[in-house]
Amino acid sequence: MTRTAEEQALVNQAGEGLSLYQFQSCPFCVKVRRQIHKLNVPIELRDAKNNEQFRNELAENGGRIKVPCLRIQENDDVQWMYESNDINAYLQQRFG
Repeated sequence: MTRTAEEQALVNQAGEGLSLYQFQSCPFCVKVRRQIHKLNVPIELRDAKNNEQFRNELAENGGRIKVPCLRIQENDDVQWMYESNDINAYLQQRFG
């Protein structure tokens, strides 16, 4: 997605509060990463398979080790969103 520099700066700022817990080869994670790329949103990718810290964060805060999971932080409010279709719909609504 192409945006003006000002619009992309706002998207970049909004993307700072987002992290995707994922496995590299998971097809549902690939689906979400494609949406992220399509929408040109800089979201931190966290490998919950090979990084024990990210795996523990996902289990303790998200409630289960299941990917993909989008961590959404807005101010002091944190939400954990599972399911690739839900994540993609959220991203499309917010950044599409």
